[in-house]
Amino acid sequence: MSLKIGLDFGTSNSGVAISDGNGVHLLPIDPDNSIPEVVKTILYVTRDHRTYIGQEAIELYYQHNVNRVRRYERRWAGALRVIASEVDYLHDVFVSVDVLKPGRLMQYLKTALRKSGGVSDMAGTLIFERYFSVGELIQFYLGHLKRRAEAILGETITGVTLGRPVKFSENPDLDRQAEDVLRRAAYDAGFEIVDFELEPIAAALFYEKSLDKPENVLIFDFGGGTLDITMMRLGDKGKRQVFANGGIDIAGADFDRAIIEKRLLHHFGQGQIQHMPEISELIEAVPDWMALPDLSTPVINNYLEKAIQRGIAPVRMKTLQSLIFNDLAFPFYNQVEMAKMSLSEENATVIELNGKDFNLWELYTRVQFEDDIGEAYLKIEQVLQDTLAASGLNAAQIDAVVKTGGSSNIPAFSGMLARIFGKEKIKQANVFSSVTAGLAIRAQEDARK
Repeated sequence: MSLKIGLDFGTSNSGVAISDGNGVHLLPIDPDNSIPEVVKTILYVTRDHRTYIGQEAIELYYQHNVNRVRRYERRWAGALRVIASEVDYLHDVFVSVDVLKPGRLMQYLKTALRKSGGVSDMAGTLIFERYFSVGELIQFYLGHLKRRAEAILGETITGVTLGRPVKFSENPDLDRQAEDVLRRAAYDAGFEIVDFELEPIAAALFYEKSLDKPENVLIFDFGGGTLDITMMRLGDKGKRQVFANGGIDIAGADFDRAIIEKRLLHHFGQGQIQHMPEISELIEAVPDWMALPDLSTPVINNYLEKAIQRGIAPVRMKTLQSLIFNDLAFPFYNQVEMAKMSLSEENATVIELNGKDFNLWELYTRVQFEDDIGEAYLKIEQVLQDTLAASGLNAAQIDAVVKTGGSSNIPAFSGMLARIFGKEKIKQANVFSSVTAGLAIRAQEDARK
């Protein structure tokens, strides 16, 4: 017997579910995670090109990389041809390679599709002298999910309904291209049947299971990568109607970056470095954790050592050096994300991380956070109002507002929804699994056709 599953390939987290007509079953796809039904959208690629996902990937990254020894070798990278006037010559290019680097951690794979359509800005990346396209990296990740699901179910999975945001890109050509890259990755991962459903509509299908009468529903799907909004008529399968879809390229990962840019860069020397542009560029790179591992080169280390020896903010430069060269970028970002999440429950939190030559402590309040994301807040409210207007409905005609996705719990946005639609209409779906469950429902409905 072959099966068709629902698969939520998320920016921060992913999940797999199956619907059998009697109910939806979320699969414990990552038994090492605190919530087994949720797997982090993280891929770890080792030097011998083995791949790992989720909690296993994170644990291997920590085990292999944090505070490890480095050894650099000068390697030939190619030749640069120079043509000037009557001169035409080749110039050899050499780079310093860390030959002891055991692996590379990849996160935000979906963002590569969302930002560029899978081609323009990030067609792929070089990992241990082998080039991988974005599609190949996603294929590896989806393949792991498929094999784990088959091991749990004890059957072959041939079909999948994948979630996708309302818009990968504002450009229709790039949006279509991004979906094509994701579709091809799913085929290459071993699925024979691949179709899509918009993620907020999937969440709506799951919410519909709780209804005993028709409702006009607003789905506020706010995760790590995007905000997607859908307004639908639910509760009568034969008369389901989508009134409007909307969204914006702002979400949880952008808020993490804002916290670092506005509150934490002084720990790495911001405002204390003058006339050293190479150091200033390093500090400005701190919010981009994916870029930091590539900065661990002898040239960069030499810049930092010179600053330290000259007494230029030596404690801050040591902290910056440790962040880059002791592979603390990922745990640093995790602490920032955890602090942001804690502010959904508390009025203040502490961002703290200690390591070799690294001692960061910062008190951070909800008031500061709301100030830091103030510009994004205004843009999100405008998109919400625009989508409501496009639906042809007014706020009073919305019967329920369903929140899903990790960022939907941020109090500022819960307050926005309550102010516009009324607190009594706000419904909290399962933050991490409502989209996954809805995709399984759609997969079953399509399989019956």
